Amino acid sequence: MRVTSDFFVSALVRRVFSSGGFAAIERKGAMEAGAIFIRQRFRDGLETLYAPAPQAYFGEGKPSGRQFEIRIEKAEAGAIDEVLAREARFDSDLWVVELEAEAVSDLVDVAVEGGAEPDLKI
Repeated sequence: MRVTSDFFVSALVRRVFSSGGFAAIERKGAMEAGAIFIRQRFRDGLETLYAPAPQAYFGEGKPSGRQFEIRIEKAEAGAIDEVLAREARFDSDLWVVELEAEAVSDLVDVAVEGGAEPDLKI
């Protein structure tokens, strides 16, 4: 059974804080099934955007939990803002979680196209 978006985001924020990072909910979406986007901020001002991984990444098997793909890696904040605005026009129920953490892959599953399913993080 898949956990709700609200529960997943709450758990993610707690994990970030417990590992010494910072997290904030930039945009709240639908509590049950809103898509979750993760905005990772770095000290140099660049950002990486993680988005829900498309079904094509999973091949034959279905993942047991939420998986993310890197949508944009180490880009200016304006580029991330543009993508999120476009996504919000398409899906007004999305969540945006902002993180200042060294490694997002330690917190959530980052899918590799055609690869095996990683261990469940949350």
